[in-house]
Amino acid sequence: MKLGQGHIVVAINPTSSFGAHADAGAATVDALLNAGYEVTELRAEDFHLLTGKVNRALALTPDALIVVGGDGMVSLAVNAVAQTSIPFGVVPAGTGNDLARGVGLPVGDIPSATNRLVEALTREPQRLDLGRVTSSDGTQVRWFASILSAGFDAVVNERANTMKRPQGKSRYIIALLRELFSFRPVDYSITIDGVSSTQKAMLISVANNTSMGGGMRVTPQASMQDGLLDVFVLKPLSKLRFLRLFPRVFAGTHITEPEVSIQQGTHVRIDAEGIVAYADGERLWALPVEVDVVPSAVRILL
Repeated sequence: MKLGQGHIVVAINPTSSFGAHADAGAATVDALLNAGYEVTELRAEDFHLLTGKVNRALALTPDALIVVGGDGMVSLAVNAVAQTSIPFGVVPAGTGNDLARGVGLPVGDIPSATNRLVEALTREPQRLDLGRVTSSDGTQVRWFASILSAGFDAVVNERANTMKRPQGKSRYIIALLRELFSFRPVDYSITIDGVSSTQKAMLISVANNTSMGGGMRVTPQASMQDGLLDVFVLKPLSKLRFLRLFPRVFAGTHITEPEVSIQQGTHVRIDAEGIVAYADGERLWALPVEVDVVPSAVRILL
């Protein structure tokens, strides 16, 4: 679209990053208004109410949806605009910001992020693949941009979501350490592109993006534009071995270790007892899940 022409919906999560970027929403709206756009600003007390407001606003077919926040807001966006003509943009103001990291947006710098957004509105949006998660009975469908977790990482998410302290992404690390000493490997049934197996593992993640949890590069070679999912499996290992291996995940150098396997595919089914799946950090439902990749399912402003 041309500079200063168009209607932009801006959805703002005021609690992103625990208020560390409380001014990010206002800064985003101001930047768009100063560039001449018509802006509909959406805020709500909780995620559910905000989702409803976004869906109603998109029924009027605006020129773009902008979300201000972290990967939870990215989840809101992709579930609202997947397989539609409406592009979305992100001003990363959350704790993890893994989608933003994956596409090269400025993280931790709101002025740079808003400037980048205004410039991106003058360019043709790029297309990204999305992961699509379907419940076993077919009644529930969710989209994700980055990573679906089903195992130890999902249990850590459960713990982190109940913690009020510490603030910021260190909350995830502390939740991980707390869960590590009580977690036991899980018996999984997994099917990748029609090939089934059973295996015991610490976790299985299905990735469309490289990182999760605020920069943990679990699948460093994953691409959001290759039409493939990267299936990450961490085999059983001792607590000491885990603690030695874990720091390497931030550099992505863990993938050469014998306890780690990564396989690519387009359709994945995962089942295990007592495990709840998470996608982009958002709680879904208990396994089993069916996951497939939908190429070029969404348009993003970069």
